[in-house]
Amino acid sequence: MPHALTRYNVLYQSVRSRRRRPTVHLGVDGAANWIGVKARSARISLGFLRREARAICAMAPEIRGFSEAVLDNAVGDIREVFVRQRQDDATIRRAMALVREVARRQTGEEAFEVQVMGAMALYHGRIVQMLTGEGKTLTGSIAAPLIAWQRRHVHFFTVNDYLARRDAHSRAEIYRRCRVTVGAIQQEQDPRERFGLYARHIVYGTPKQITADYLRDQLRLGRVQSAWAARLGLSMLGEDALEAGAGPMVPGLEAAIVDEADAVLIDEGVVPLIIARSTQQDEMGEVYRQAARMAARLDEGPDYKIDHVRRKADLKRRGEHRAEQMWDELDEPIWRATRRAEELIKQALVAKHCYVRGQQYAIVEGRVVIVDEYTGRFLPDRSWEHGLHQAVEAKEGLDVTADRETLARLSFQRFFRMYPFLCGMTGTAADATREMERVYDRAVMEIPTNRPVIRKQWATRVFRSAEAKWEAVAASIADLHAKGRPVLVGTRSIAASEHLSELLKARGLEHQVLNANFDKDEAELIARAGAGGADAAITVATNMAGRGTDIKLDQAAHAAGGLHVVLTEMHSAKRIDRQFIGRAGRQGDPGSAQTFVSLDDEIVRQHAPALAATVAARPGGEERSGALALRVFEIAQRRAQARDRRNRASVMRQDDWIDKYLPGG
Repeated sequence: MPHALTRYNVLYQSVRSRRRRPTVHLGVDGAANWIGVKARSARISLGFLRREARAICAMAPEIRGFSEAVLDNAVGDIREVFVRQRQDDATIRRAMALVREVARRQTGEEAFEVQVMGAMALYHGRIVQMLTGEGKTLTGSIAAPLIAWQRRHVHFFTVNDYLARRDAHSRAEIYRRCRVTVGAIQQEQDPRERFGLYARHIVYGTPKQITADYLRDQLRLGRVQSAWAARLGLSMLGEDALEAGAGPMVPGLEAAIVDEADAVLIDEGVVPLIIARSTQQDEMGEVYRQAARMAARLDEGPDYKIDHVRRKADLKRRGEHRAEQMWDELDEPIWRATRRAEELIKQALVAKHCYVRGQQYAIVEGRVVIVDEYTGRFLPDRSWEHGLHQAVEAKEGLDVTADRETLARLSFQRFFRMYPFLCGMTGTAADATREMERVYDRAVMEIPTNRPVIRKQWATRVFRSAEAKWEAVAASIADLHAKGRPVLVGTRSIAASEHLSELLKARGLEHQVLNANFDKDEAELIARAGAGGADAAITVATNMAGRGTDIKLDQAAHAAGGLHVVLTEMHSAKRIDRQFIGRAGRQGDPGSAQTFVSLDDEIVRQHAPALAATVAARPGGEERSGALALRVFEIAQRRAQARDRRNRASVMRQDDWIDKYLPGG
């Protein structure tokens, strides 16, 4: 009977979560809701957190004197208070002090006052900004047991499987002594193993893995609106239906802690996760190849125009006429349907001009693999929709895969708004404060650093051409390397990292390349990136580098001036630049950073081409100086950020429409 009740509770929690529909506040309602968020969060101020943290740290001498048995009993007693929902401010302080001592004994890490402030902010449902190297892993592991005691199940989101596995393992002893269980969801696990892991109190995983499992649950449940109806339906499949995978594996959405919250909630927030199945039909393969050949025969300008920002293609009158002539030469019936034929040609043009090998995708073992534009990582199990993936395959001359039928779709933004309790940590949330508050109803708090940041920001250098920029970057790296300083270089794409690698090889400079082709070696490469002296490390990386892994300096690097970070192109969001630059100067270490940009960079070509042309036309050498040159990039980045905000707002409106007009879908 207890087992049956447990299984019924999983059904109940899962059905209850699916019926939770977050409200979208727009216009005046949105402004009023934002003011309400500000008002509700006013009590948990920075001053409040500091007072609470000092009170918690003041308990350390007493608790440090506890024997192991006394500490365990104290943790067990206070856990019962949280389980029964009887906690008050004094209990919360006591509980956090106990967990802090458990962490010290189990890992040797004693949380600083600022880390306790961060943990308290997480417990109160805030998005916490803690700069790189300030110990977010320890901060999260102090808050997580308290949230798990109160909420029963906590999903701890990380940016990749490696970090989920690492953090679940490294924090396991803390959680065990706090009487909560922990597990990590990994891509290679089968459904039976996942069922057991999701039953644990704290589950680490990526948004992709956990959201996909939740979507599969909804497909298994169908359109049922109550746990009892779901139970009756499953009972018809046999007594062991749940164990066999017929029932939900995710026992509802209760609480979420999001590491790298800006990347997950903002950058990835608009990405829809789609569960699809192959149609098992590949007869369209030749059609996509024909479209690619026709697109290659059309001339940009006279025949069509490309909107690189929106990734759209529009045929002009001459282009339509030439396309119709080419269609008449083919026997395939689909080319007789003018509207569909135009769609295929436009998709082929978008694939040709807006999707570049080494930037948006790579070819791995004869297939197109998407590259995440924010992290630089491969997304091997994702594909583009509406024939775009097939159009790219045809452009590259690869076998065209069968299109897939969409079974379920959910944006990450919509998914995270379904959690009754949500908090997160990141190094760069301040630039997205208003959006976090408006979209997720969560206040953002900036936690001060444990030690002052002494990193030096060198002046940005602007060049007329990309090649001049890359030569200057290589020369700067060579100069710093000769001084014994480790250098971390950030690029926006795989192609850029490999191009710079060739320039460094030509100069005889030993270096490591970290991009999606080498992401399995990420932790090892990053661990070596702080070496200084005669063999000072040079690490060339896409912006995936270092997420969740500290770059620790050796003695020679300290003496030489610390880690130097080079950013070779601005990103569409300023906080992504800040995230990468933040790799230097952790915990009061010495360090410096410099940005190199060119008027050929993608962000300028897409968002400020006229301004860039004006600056490029001015007399002078390859390097451009002055306020106007820098202004071009500030305007381009601001326009890119505005475009991304509009896209995210559009996704939120679409989610709201689906909730209203496709109930139970």
